[in-house]
Amino acid sequence: MSQDPSSPSVDPSTGDEIDGGPYHMRLYVAGQTAKSMAALANLKRICEEHLAGRYDIEVIDLMKNPQLAAGDQILAIPTLVRRIPEPLKRIIGDLSNTEKVLVGLDIRPKAKAV
Repeated sequence: MSQDPSSPSVDPSTGDEIDGGPYHMRLYVAGQTAKSMAALANLKRICEEHLAGRYDIEVIDLMKNPQLAAGDQILAIPTLVRRIPEPLKRIIGDLSNTEKVLVGLDIRPKAKAV
């Protein structure tokens, strides 16, 4: 029996729903500033904890390629753009508030081990 691709998978060991397919994200930064580096570190931590093996991050440095800001309508930096799954989502800032990032990206937090 095949599963509907739009419905979430279920982890057989816990019975918890698993978020579907891969997440493709772009993080727009401006050089190696403290805020940009914090955003990247926070994003990697959140992805490893909640999307292990199901994400890729493209870092776009607007100091090197400022013309790329127009494509995703970037008005502030750092800005995270989740391109897949749709719909497109944007989060501005250093991504230090894990709960807000998870909500903003529509990611269900993994249950904490007891």
